Amino acid sequence: MRIVAPLGALATIALTAAVTASPAVAQTLLPENFLEEDAAQVTLTPSNQTAEVVQADPRIATVQSWSLANANALIAAIEAVGAEGLDPADYRADRLREAMAQGEGEALDRLASTTFAWLVEDLRDGRTPMESRRQWFVVDPDADLLPTGRLMTEALASGDVRGTLASLNPTHPDYVALREALADTPQANSAQRRLIRANMDRWRWLARDLGGQYLITNVPEYQLRLTVNNQIIRTYRTIVGAVTSPTPQLAETVEGVVFNPTWTVPQSIVRGEGLGNRVLNNPSWARANGYRATRGENGWITVVQQPGAGNSLGMMKLDMPNPHAIFLHDTPARNLFASENRARSHGCIRVERALELAMTVAILGQGASRDEAVAISTSGDYTRVPVERTMPVYITYFTYGTDIEGNLRSFNDIYGRDAPVFAALDAPRVGNRARETDEEVIEIVDDIRTTVT
Repeated sequence: MRIVAPLGALATIALTAAVTASPAVAQTLLPENFLEEDAAQVTLTPSNQTAEVVQADPRIATVQSWSLANANALIAAIEAVGAEGLDPADYRADRLREAMAQGEGEALDRLASTTFAWLVEDLRDGRTPMESRRQWFVVDPDADLLPTGRLMTEALASGDVRGTLASLNPTHPDYVALREALADTPQANSAQRRLIRANMDRWRWLARDLGGQYLITNVPEYQLRLTVNNQIIRTYRTIVGAVTSPTPQLAETVEGVVFNPTWTVPQSIVRGEGLGNRVLNNPSWARANGYRATRGENGWITVVQQPGAGNSLGMMKLDMPNPHAIFLHDTPARNLFASENRARSHGCIRVERALELAMTVAILGQGASRDEAVAISTSGDYTRVPVERTMPVYITYFTYGTDIEGNLRSFNDIYGRDAPVFAALDAPRVGNRARETDEEVIEIVDDIRTTVT
């Protein structure tokens, strides 16, 4: 016997152990895509029937017993969900009322359990399916931290169905600001409301709690924020990927700070532009620009730019290992931070006042004292400082939200990522949603130079 679970990552679960189940604790799981029509296809295990079951998994929503009072509370939650940017019509309160009119029992249990699971998934994980989240490589941990089955059990035991669902909302104050903006925007202003709703949903794609201290950059804003307890401590202008080489959205971890980095020049420059031969054939020019080249037995030339004022990575980079090879780094071309359009890189993120950021991260991460960080940074020597207290980095994409001055405003949709989100929110709700993208991971080969003038 096989059953379909409501989480896409647990789409099909084989039942493996034979037990006798009573109706009150039946382990029948909910298919993702049924409300009224499909409910009849799922039967609870009778008390005198033996069936194969797995160990209870709290991530999976089982059919649980719903009283009329709890079902009424669920209807109230549906009617209020529009304040969170979701559409109450997705959750069919009318069908719940019809089931309630027939009294408590299996039909109401199935329908209410499914509806509750849908609300949990949309409020906790976001309503937009993964295929509409372009270049979104963040894996949201909330489905594991706040499993659907456990939430339903708690809601039914306490009777606080609406409060349980409300507890899933993102904790970040920027989400609260968007919710208030949605409340203040007239229904007639459909375009503005759609923009706000899309960006509220983007907050749900992230972890509900981002942590005590973290770095977060909103790519279209061209700003990086150092945040402690959701309060901005420092802000830094950024240069991000150009339209032809967009920066992907990630949630990674700073494991170390590299002071006075070296730069291994991409082969697109070494071979494609003849830099390798130029370095080998003109040693005085190479020394002046900090280049060293070696030729392998197969004739392959490797060029590494040594630390120094002219190094293309500047004075630092944050070591945040990821398959995209994306990192935050300095640049000697600091005049570009004064540009209005700062979508200019090949994907990596260049940071204003980068040395200040590097020392701050090293100190907060307990990798170095202030004096040690200053000494290392001014030594001129390549030095990697591992941090004991790692720091999350969130590379996000919001086109409407709170700027670094605390004002709500729109940001240019530089990569055209709004349209698929709008379309998904306007379309019928999608079930069995994947938790991870199937988009190809492309390693960024950042040749450091400006791509847009």
